[in-house]
Amino acid sequence: MTFELFYWPGLQGRGEFVRLAFEATGTPYVEIAQGEPPGQGMDGLLRTMDDPLCTDPPFAPPFLRVGDELIGQTANILAYLGPLLGLVGESPRARRWVNQLQLTLADLVAEVHDAHHPIAGRLYYSNQRTEARKRTAELIDYRLPKFFEYFERVLTNNFHAGGWLSEGEMSYADLSLFQVVEGLRYAFPRAMSGFARAFPRCQATHDAVARMPRIAAYLKSPRRIAFNTTGIFRHYKELDRASPF
Repeated sequence: MTFELFYWPGLQGRGEFVRLAFEATGTPYVEIAQGEPPGQGMDGLLRTMDDPLCTDPPFAPPFLRVGDELIGQTANILAYLGPLLGLVGESPRARRWVNQLQLTLADLVAEVHDAHHPIAGRLYYSNQRTEARKRTAELIDYRLPKFFEYFERVLTNNFHAGGWLSEGEMSYADLSLFQVVEGLRYAFPRAMSGFARAFPRCQATHDAVARMPRIAAYLKSPRRIAFNTTGIFRHYKELDRASPF
């Protein structure tokens, strides 16, 4: 089985949540938009996404091609991959639960994006800077604590799960929690300075993912695209501020 991942070249973005699932399990995959051979690169991504004959087209990257099927939306891709890669429990309840966690993280990621693009994604940050300051203040002061208090509660209630969010084994939701914490540390280093003290269980889960041999190797490899100011997690010094953590 060949997994072909389509995402915008040069960006971590939402595609990184899917990459982490492959990397954590040592699963081979092909990055179509990062490639140079004919049929790959941006031309390959756009041609596949906009194919007028496709009956199940994705709305936007990331999407995954497996055989003749295209699977879109990050949480949906991970719900498909989770059982195949051993990143979710076997029971229907466990699978619904991990998908629920992933969807909650997707809500948080959307709010992070909208902090620096509060008016419109098609406008430059410089065209909405004043509004971004107000939106980011709300994100840091209220929304981030609310989300992380929830995940801290989940980890506390599941203390028997070995430090993971579900059923005693790492799931794709744990990988995604790691990525969100990493991204926020890049975007808001000042706001996140007290994170470990305020949310020790979230911090411990992040650290446990980072210590996994395959993840540790991936983070040091050229395959790990660096955070930058064209992705979801962006660092603008004027937006960072002290948090209530």
